[in-house]
Amino acid sequence: MKFADFITTKAIRAELKAQSKEAVIAELVQSLLDAGEIDADQHDDIIASIMKREELGSTGIGRGVAVPHTKHPSVQKLVGTVGISEDGVDFDSLDGERVQLFFLLISPPERPGDHLRALENISRQLRDETFCRYLKKSKKTKEISQLLQEADDNQFVSG
Repeated sequence: MKFADFITTKAIRAELKAQSKEAVIAELVQSLLDAGEIDADQHDDIIASIMKREELGSTGIGRGVAVPHTKHPSVQKLVGTVGISEDGVDFDSLDGERVQLFFLLISPPERPGDHLRALENISRQLRDETFCRYLKKSKKTKEISQLLQEADDNQFVSG
């Protein structure tokens, strides 16, 4: 699975304004709503679902990265977006560091394989220090989209 299979380019946020975990999640869910990927009447429920997942354990996986995600019956296919916070956000990360890179995923409950493949792809790509460094420095949606395409094309090969 590639980023192009689930990341909605119109929903990418190069400069997140949110300063807290819940606010980041709300901003990214709103970006998917604005891009037409989720229904307005499901907005609050999706945020609540992601926050409930966070209660099980932070999706802040370390090294400035978080992958908030949930399964939700309102989506017909796996959808996701990327957000960058220049200053970082306290996300209760496993390593205690502030998070700058956010990959938010929402998948239909009946498609757990897609969900796992997307998480595996994100995890694999984020092991690449160069990829992460470039993403953290990105200031425009187009730059982020280009980096995701390069990752899909295996242009980042360390790790």
